[in-house]
Amino acid sequence: MCPGNDATDLSPLSMNQNDAKARIDRLREDINRHNHNYYVLNSPEISDFEFDHLLKELEQLEKDFPEFNDPLSPTCRVGSDLTKGFEHVVHARPMMSLSNSYSIEEVDEWFDRVKKSLAGQSFDVVGELKFDGTSISITYRQGRLVKAVTRGDGTQGDDVTANVKTIRSIPLQLQPGDWPEEFEIRGEILMPWSTFEKLNAERAFNEEPLFANPRNAASGTLKLQDPRIVSARHLDARFYYLLSDNLPSDSHYENMEAARRWGFKVSQHMQLLHSIEDVDRFVARWDEERRTLPVATDGLVFKVNSLRQQLNLGFTAKSPRWAIAFKFNPERACTRLRFVSFETGRMGIVTPVANLEPVLLSGTIVKRASLHNDDIIRELDIHEGDWLYVEKGGEIIPKITGVDLSQRDKDAESVKFVSCCPECGTPLERIYGEAAWCCPNHYGCRPQITGKIEHFCARRMMNIDGIGEETAELLYASGLVKTIADLYDLTADQLARLDRIGEKSAANIIAGIEASKEVPFERVVYALSIPNVGETTAKRLARAVKSMARMREMTVEELTAVPDVGPVIARAIHEFLRDPVNVSNIDRLAAAGVKMELASDQLMPAGDALAGKTIVISGTFSRHSRDEYKNMIESNGGKNSGSISKKTTFVLAGENMGPAKYEKCQSLGIPLIDESEFLKMIGKE
Repeated sequence: MCPGNDATDLSPLSMNQNDAKARIDRLREDINRHNHNYYVLNSPEISDFEFDHLLKELEQLEKDFPEFNDPLSPTCRVGSDLTKGFEHVVHARPMMSLSNSYSIEEVDEWFDRVKKSLAGQSFDVVGELKFDGTSISITYRQGRLVKAVTRGDGTQGDDVTANVKTIRSIPLQLQPGDWPEEFEIRGEILMPWSTFEKLNAERAFNEEPLFANPRNAASGTLKLQDPRIVSARHLDARFYYLLSDNLPSDSHYENMEAARRWGFKVSQHMQLLHSIEDVDRFVARWDEERRTLPVATDGLVFKVNSLRQQLNLGFTAKSPRWAIAFKFNPERACTRLRFVSFETGRMGIVTPVANLEPVLLSGTIVKRASLHNDDIIRELDIHEGDWLYVEKGGEIIPKITGVDLSQRDKDAESVKFVSCCPECGTPLERIYGEAAWCCPNHYGCRPQITGKIEHFCARRMMNIDGIGEETAELLYASGLVKTIADLYDLTADQLARLDRIGEKSAANIIAGIEASKEVPFERVVYALSIPNVGETTAKRLARAVKSMARMREMTVEELTAVPDVGPVIARAIHEFLRDPVNVSNIDRLAAAGVKMELASDQLMPAGDALAGKTIVISGTFSRHSRDEYKNMIESNGGKNSGSISKKTTFVLAGENMGPAKYEKCQSLGIPLIDESEFLKMIGKE
């Protein structure tokens, strides 16, 4: 049975017609959905390996049951990345997909088929890296770039010429040479690992969704409507095929070397291979060395070198017979476990972390990976000193996926979850209904205290600049801050005497603490670290109860009636507000001047211009921040939503709106409103 499927495991030979028809219909539906997720939304749900298995199963079923063949089956076409908002251009020569293989044996079988088809003619093969980006076809006329088109559905694609012109590694005017009067060159638009990591760091800082991998980031960037933003993201390119009626050579390899001379970025790792042994060695080499490359790769490509022989070999319905792609298995590495550390977080949850011998994975050095909880350790049966398989979940977060039992020491003991807090020694308690263990010493355990101090001071809470993780630790270690209320007793002289904090930094921190007294009540509620109360719940809670005094009076039943507050959260709030430490903290914060009720202008809605409307905010803005716009929506009776659906009234759209959201708006007929329109709508312009 293919990965990710819940259908009955029936082989084609054991299937009757009804079973086969049902399975074929299900596969076509699933594959079409995955194609849409991959090419249009840039948000794949499954790996390439799993997708190809689905496609191969469908191909086999259609072969065994030809009575169910359909010209619109996904086996008869390639996926599509066509996007509304761009002009569609028909390809002069269709951009076909390559057949995929996942083993050297399959590549060798392809080599033997080519050898047999060429009836004894000698032939060479060109081995190339398969760069993991977004496909592009660029036309040059008289040495000048005239058109750049995405692959689209293989027959037509999107005209992204303006965006491609911003990519500095793509020549606008060719170097002098023997280039044809007109030709087409194909390649991949890429985002280097270094650029990808920087972009995701910026998106994380702005609390925007992270890109899953460089391919999605490159594809999404290429479809942006503003070429200035495309330019700022420093995309790159690699080219791999020339097409023209007047090419310099019959040799694909020599043509690409010519393209290199004309100014194109052609991989220096392209290699001419003369035998099946050369092909096998090329696979073995790059299965290891690809980890050191500055850009993402997901496999290799092998092409018959002679264009004349390519022509003789011809094509199947959707791919050339003279080429094959070898797909690497999901990138993973096997490295030794140095030790498992147990780390206590802000809310007391103890998380096991595998500390590893450093290993290069998807362009970065991995030294640590979360094991999440005791159940995961037991499920993987991890022993001390084991050799662990590490993958990157979504190609971002390192994930332990297995153990190499062949390398386990005979006397190795299994890893045991700690029974006491690694920081304060308090016996741990299992959270009811969850896999997590928790330290109940919430007010005497160092990382819980410093975590709460750091959380309280963070930008989206009290926004006290200068107090991050290190400073929170320093303030606690010095004895100056044991609870969040102690922050409001600090003086500049006390801070200036601490290591790494000078007079200027001390003054800035004190100024930040003073300014935090103006932070609105809903952010104060979020800053308190009430269990299970996140930012949205804190806002709903604050606006429903209107003051801390009222919240402290409320019963569990009354709290449960607040939107987004269920029985579990209600009990957590009720208990939190009756703990003596928290009672003292809240009283001291109120005495220091921290806001403990909604401002007078929040008690009454600013208006009802947005009553009954559900609004999504997307992009970046120049007039107000995203948070300010969220507040305007709520104070005018509207509702903020994080995702676009049929219930969305409109999208408040700024610069750099993602192509997937734009496409969804177009498909659902949801209007886009800019800043000026929105401000007029609520009477602020």
